[in-house]
Amino acid sequence: MAKLNLKRAKPFVFLKEVKAELDKVIWPTRRQIIRLTGIVVGVSTLVAIFIAILDFIFTKLMEILIKS
Repeated sequence: MAKLNLKRAKPFVFLKEVKAELDKVIWPTRRQIIRLTGIVVGVSTLVAIFIAILDFIFTKLMEILIKS
């Protein structure tokens, strides 16, 4: 098996390339961040409530089955 000829990247070159890539990013506005965070919190809350309801229903069904 032949050895791979890998060049070691210099840390400063890497960091320069990272900065160049980050300059290309279109960052969201403060308003977008707040709105999207609210959506994530809201959906997470709804999913948690849904799972809690299912848990309650299945717990009651298991209690009925076990008592029978």
